[in-house]
Amino acid sequence: MTEDKNYLEMDLLRFTTAGSVDDGKSTLVGRLFYDTKSIFEDQLEAIERSSKQHGDENVNLALLTDGLRAEREQGITIDVAYRYFATPKRKFIIADTPGHIQYTRNMVTGASTANLALILVDARKGVIEQTKRHAFIADLLGIKHVAVCINKMDLVDYGQDPYDKVLKEFGDFASRLDNVTELTFIPISALKGDNVVERSEHMPWYKGSSLLYHLETVYVGSDANHVDARFPVQWVIRPHSDEHHDFRGFAGRVAGGVFKPGDEVTVLPSGFSTRIKKIFMAEKELEKAYNPLSVTVTLEDEIDVSRGDMLVKPNNQPKVDQNLDAMLCWFSSSKKLVAGSKYLLRHTTKDVQAIVTEVLYKVDVNTLHKVEDDHEFGMNDIGRVTLRVSQPLFFDTYRRNRNTGSFILVDSFTNETLAAGMMR
Repeated sequence: MTEDKNYLEMDLLRFTTAGSVDDGKSTLVGRLFYDTKSIFEDQLEAIERSSKQHGDENVNLALLTDGLRAEREQGITIDVAYRYFATPKRKFIIADTPGHIQYTRNMVTGASTANLALILVDARKGVIEQTKRHAFIADLLGIKHVAVCINKMDLVDYGQDPYDKVLKEFGDFASRLDNVTELTFIPISALKGDNVVERSEHMPWYKGSSLLYHLETVYVGSDANHVDARFPVQWVIRPHSDEHHDFRGFAGRVAGGVFKPGDEVTVLPSGFSTRIKKIFMAEKELEKAYNPLSVTVTLEDEIDVSRGDMLVKPNNQPKVDQNLDAMLCWFSSSKKLVAGSKYLLRHTTKDVQAIVTEVLYKVDVNTLHKVEDDHEFGMNDIGRVTLRVSQPLFFDTYRRNRNTGSFILVDSFTNETLAAGMMR
């Protein structure tokens, strides 16, 4: 029982893998699973059989992660695959994302919740356009920690020169990014296992840690916003039972900061103030609630609170506005974004009508240059727009809080998710 409890209380790291086609992402994830003994024997036997059928000399560890038949046949990753594994020190969720430019939207989806981006570079090719694109998207999505894995070191005789070259080229490019605060370079061979789980004897010139050690020890606790208290109300709980006849609670997920019983809170948009009476998580009473806990809050005064409202601290309030300035990644293959288009905008627990008032520019994700004369967004395009919404939203900048600074645009007729947005 204690083991389960320890497992549940273990620290969680979410990371995303990115790299161009054939950089070895799937092989690296497979190697992490294989060397940490996170796969079952029958899985191993199945991929050994499959590797033999495909004529591979080594066990093809990429087959562990490439789940779709088309991925296996083409040897590429198409969709985001989420994988779970754990070591005695930490739990991990991996978003294995595709490298092709036409799957930019898949990478945006996979990276949106990640604490760390793991970017693979082929030691023989060095930093290429796709490497820069992945770094830009990781930065755009507010990922503060980037680990650059220089892979296929076995194919360059484990020499230091290719490593130093990537270090300089990527370092120069990363100096233009805003959000990345920690950059780590690790020379590896996913195929042979060098520096993936164990330190390699083939590269005595490299003094850093193995990839797994870095993943187990990187500190991401300060990434979450524990300063700005934000609680978007998702559901009003009124059980019509004799036992809880007068109970009225407000359920939702804490989007930032810390809430405790006795705290004074203001309800937006009404502006009424009250104090928190109790905080529940299921049947259990909590002394405090913080992101990402889903809780039910009861208040001392009977004031009107409904879905889409937000509880905040009186002296620390979010921006309240109907005019939004945002970076947008366009997902839809069937529809284009043009100024004047109307959409349904979903932000925390609130749905509002939105109109795109202006397309300011698109970003060329390969060069980071602004394209100001093209005002139409197609699939995978990223750029800056302004929007006006039918009711004021309560938000922070995406850089300050990913939960209250992000939104999606939805087609109100088909319910298709058209775009993901980040408040500037």
